[in-house]
Amino acid sequence: MSTAKGSARRAELLDAAERTLVGGGHGALSVRAVAEAAGVRLGHLQYYFPTRDSLLEAVLDRLLRRSLDRLAEVAPGLDGGEGAEPVPLERMIELLLAEQNDPGLVRLFVELWALAARDEAVAAAVRAFYGRYADLVAEQIRLHLPGLPEADRRARAEAFIALLEGSALMRSGIAGTPSPATDALISRTAFALVRDPSASGGPGA
Repeated sequence: MSTAKGSARRAELLDAAERTLVGGGHGALSVRAVAEAAGVRLGHLQYYFPTRDSLLEAVLDRLLRRSLDRLAEVAPGLDGGEGAEPVPLERMIELLLAEQNDPGLVRLFVELWALAARDEAVAAAVRAFYGRYADLVAEQIRLHLPGLPEADRRARAEAFIALLEGSALMRSGIAGTPSPATDALISRTAFALVRDPSASGGPGA
Protein backbone atom coordinates (compact mmCIF):
# COMPACT_ATOMS: atom_id res chain seq x y z
CA MET A 1 0.00 0.00 0.00
CA SER A 2 1.45 3.39 -1.02
CA THR A 3 2.14 6.02 1.59
CA ALA A 4 -0.40 8.38 0.03
CA LYS A 5 -3.09 5.70 0.00
CA GLY A 6 -2.29 4.67 3.55
CA SER A 7 -2.45 8.29 4.74
CA ALA A 8 -5.79 8.77 3.04
CA ARG A 9 -7.22 5.61 4.61
CA ARG A 10 -5.89 6.66 8.02
CA ALA A 11 -7.61 10.04 7.63
CA GLU A 12 -10.88 8.29 6.72
CA LEU A 13 -10.69 6.20 9.89
CA LEU A 14 -10.03 9.27 12.03
CA ASP A 15 -12.98 11.01 10.37
CA ALA A 16 -15.12 8.04 11.38
CA ALA A 17 -13.82 8.24 14.95
CA GLU A 18 -14.73 11.92 15.13
CA ARG A 19 -18.21 11.23 13.73
CA THR A 20 -18.71 8.49 16.32
CA LEU A 21 -17.74 10.79 19.18
CA VAL A 22 -19.87 13.71 17.95
CA GLY A 23 -22.87 11.62 16.99
CA GLY A 24 -22.95 8.99 19.72
CA GLY A 25 -21.03 10.54 22.58
CA HIS A 26 -18.05 9.16 24.43
CA GLY A 27 -20.02 6.11 25.59
CA ALA A 28 -20.44 4.98 21.99
CA LEU A 29 -16.76 5.05 21.14
CA SER A 30 -15.05 1.72 20.57
CA VAL A 31 -12.78 0.37 17.86
CA ARG A 32 -15.65 -1.82 16.68
CA ALA A 33 -18.05 1.15 16.45
CA VAL A 34 -15.49 3.18 14.53
CA ALA A 35 -14.84 0.30 12.14
CA GLU A 36 -18.58 0.05 11.48
CA ALA A 37 -18.83 3.82 10.95
CA ALA A 38 -15.94 3.66 8.48
CA GLY A 39 -17.40 0.63 6.70
CA VAL A 40 -14.31 -1.52 7.22
CA ARG A 41 -13.48 -4.75 9.01
CA LEU A 42 -12.32 -4.50 12.61
CA GLY A 43 -8.95 -6.00 11.69
CA HIS A 44 -8.46 -3.33 9.03
CA LEU A 45 -8.94 -0.54 11.55
CA GLN A 46 -6.65 -2.26 14.04
CA TYR A 47 -3.90 -2.40 11.41
CA TYR A 48 -3.72 1.39 11.76
CA PHE A 49 -4.94 1.79 15.33
CA PRO A 50 -4.53 -1.38 17.41
CA THR A 51 -6.39 -0.01 20.45
CA ARG A 52 -8.94 2.64 21.34
CA ASP A 53 -6.18 4.53 23.15
CA SER A 54 -4.01 4.70 20.04
CA LEU A 55 -7.04 5.83 18.04
CA LEU A 56 -7.85 8.62 20.50
CA GLU A 57 -4.23 9.73 20.63
CA ALA A 58 -4.27 10.06 16.84
CA VAL A 59 -7.56 12.01 16.97
CA LEU A 60 -6.03 14.46 19.46
CA ASP A 61 -2.82 14.77 17.47
CA ARG A 62 -4.78 15.59 14.32
CA LEU A 63 -6.91 18.15 16.16
CA LEU A 64 -3.79 19.97 17.32
CA ARG A 65 -2.21 19.82 13.88
CA ARG A 66 -5.43 21.10 12.30
CA SER A 67 -5.49 24.10 14.63
CA LEU A 68 -1.80 24.79 14.02
CA ASP A 69 -2.25 24.60 10.26
CA ARG A 70 -5.00 27.24 10.46
CA LEU A 71 -2.90 29.44 12.72
CA ALA A 72 0.15 29.04 10.46
CA GLU A 73 -1.66 31.01 7.77
CA VAL A 74 -1.22 34.16 9.86
CA ALA A 75 1.40 32.97 12.35
CA PRO A 76 4.10 31.06 10.44
CA GLY A 77 6.49 31.38 13.38
CA LEU A 78 4.19 29.71 15.90
CA ASP A 79 6.46 26.70 16.37
CA GLY A 80 9.31 28.94 17.49
CA GLY A 81 12.86 27.85 16.78
CA GLU A 82 15.96 29.76 15.87
CA GLY A 83 15.21 33.20 14.47
CA ALA A 84 11.50 32.92 15.29
CA GLU A 85 9.49 36.12 15.43
CA PRO A 86 6.42 36.84 17.58
CA VAL A 87 3.15 36.06 15.80
CA PRO A 88 0.29 38.56 15.29
CA LEU A 89 -1.62 37.86 18.51
CA GLU A 90 -4.87 39.59 17.61
CA ARG A 91 -5.33 37.39 14.55
CA MET A 92 -4.21 34.27 16.43
CA ILE A 93 -6.82 34.84 19.17
CA GLU A 94 -9.46 35.65 16.56
CA LEU A 95 -8.84 32.33 14.79
CA LEU A 96 -8.91 30.35 18.04
CA LEU A 97 -12.28 31.89 18.94
CA ALA A 98 -13.57 31.32 15.40
CA GLU A 99 -12.96 27.57 15.81
CA GLN A 100 -15.61 27.60 18.52
CA ASN A 101 -18.21 28.59 15.93
CA ASP A 102 -18.06 24.99 14.66
CA PRO A 103 -20.62 23.06 16.79
CA GLY A 104 -19.20 19.70 15.75
CA LEU A 105 -15.69 20.66 16.84
CA VAL A 106 -16.91 21.93 20.21
CA ARG A 107 -18.94 18.75 20.73
CA LEU A 108 -15.88 16.67 19.84
CA PHE A 109 -13.81 18.36 22.55
CA VAL A 110 -16.62 18.07 25.09
CA GLU A 111 -16.79 14.32 24.47
CA LEU A 112 -13.01 13.98 24.70
CA TRP A 113 -12.99 15.86 28.01
CA ALA A 114 -15.76 13.59 29.30
CA LEU A 115 -13.77 10.52 28.27
CA ALA A 116 -10.65 11.89 29.94
CA ALA A 117 -12.55 12.33 33.20
CA ARG A 118 -13.31 8.59 33.25
CA ASP A 119 -10.34 6.97 31.52
CA GLU A 120 -6.75 7.58 32.63
CA ALA A 121 -5.28 6.51 29.28
CA VAL A 122 -7.43 9.09 27.50
CA ALA A 123 -6.57 11.65 30.18
CA ALA A 124 -2.87 11.05 29.50
CA ALA A 125 -3.39 11.72 25.79
CA VAL A 126 -5.40 14.86 26.56
CA ARG A 127 -2.68 16.11 28.94
CA ALA A 128 -0.07 15.52 26.24
CA PHE A 129 -2.22 17.46 23.76
CA TYR A 130 -2.58 20.46 26.05
CA GLY A 131 1.05 20.18 27.14
CA ARG A 132 2.16 20.68 23.54
CA TYR A 133 -0.34 23.51 23.15
CA ALA A 134 1.06 25.18 26.29
CA ASP A 135 4.62 24.76 24.98
CA LEU A 136 3.69 26.73 21.85
CA VAL A 137 1.96 29.50 23.79
CA ALA A 138 4.82 29.70 26.30
CA GLU A 139 7.26 30.14 23.41
CA GLN A 140 5.22 33.07 22.12
CA ILE A 141 5.24 34.59 25.60
CA ARG A 142 9.02 34.20 25.69
CA LEU A 143 9.34 36.02 22.37
CA HIS A 144 7.08 38.87 23.53
CA LEU A 145 8.37 39.04 27.12
CA PRO A 146 11.91 37.63 27.08
CA GLY A 147 12.66 38.64 30.67
CA LEU A 148 9.77 36.72 32.19
CA PRO A 149 10.78 33.71 34.35
CA GLU A 150 10.04 30.29 32.87
CA ALA A 151 7.56 29.36 35.62
CA ASP A 152 5.59 32.56 35.00
CA ARG A 153 5.59 31.92 31.25
CA ARG A 154 4.17 28.46 31.81
CA ALA A 155 1.51 29.72 34.21
CA ARG A 156 0.42 32.36 31.71
CA ALA A 157 0.37 29.83 28.88
CA GLU A 158 -1.90 27.51 30.87
CA ALA A 159 -4.15 30.43 31.88
CA PHE A 160 -4.35 31.48 28.21
CA ILE A 161 -5.48 27.98 27.22
CA ALA A 162 -7.95 27.75 30.11
CA LEU A 163 -9.47 31.07 29.08
CA LEU A 164 -9.81 30.20 25.39
CA GLU A 165 -10.93 26.61 25.89
CA GLY A 166 -13.32 27.47 28.72
CA SER A 167 -14.88 30.20 26.60
CA ALA A 168 -16.21 27.46 24.30
CA LEU A 169 -18.80 26.58 26.96
CA MET A 170 -20.13 30.14 27.04
CA ARG A 171 -19.88 30.83 23.30
CA SER A 172 -21.14 27.54 21.82
CA GLY A 173 -24.67 27.46 23.18
CA ILE A 174 -23.81 24.81 25.77
CA ALA A 175 -23.77 27.20 28.72
CA GLY A 176 -24.31 30.52 26.97
CA THR A 177 -24.25 32.32 23.66
CA PRO A 178 -21.59 34.58 22.17
CA SER A 179 -21.73 38.32 22.56
CA PRO A 180 -19.42 41.01 21.14
CA ALA A 181 -18.75 42.45 24.61
CA THR A 182 -17.74 39.08 26.04
CA ASP A 183 -15.61 38.25 23.01
CA ALA A 184 -13.82 41.58 23.31
CA LEU A 185 -13.06 40.96 26.99
CA ILE A 186 -11.82 37.43 26.31
CA SER A 187 -9.54 38.77 23.57
CA ARG A 188 -8.14 41.57 25.74
CA THR A 189 -7.47 39.20 28.63
CA ALA A 190 -5.79 36.61 26.39
CA PHE A 191 -3.70 39.34 24.77
CA ALA A 192 -2.56 40.62 28.17
CA LEU A 193 -1.45 37.15 29.26
CA VAL A 194 1.01 37.07 26.37
CA ARG A 195 2.06 40.71 26.12
CA ASP A 196 1.48 42.54 29.43
CA PRO A 197 4.42 42.26 31.88
CA SER A 198 2.15 43.18 34.81
CA ALA A 199 -0.47 40.47 34.11
CA SER A 200 0.48 38.17 37.00
CA GLY A 201 -1.64 35.69 38.88
CA GLY A 202 0.81 35.08 41.69
CA PRO A 203 0.33 36.00 45.36
CA GLY A 204 0.34 39.70 45.95
CA ALA A 205 -0.03 40.53 42.26
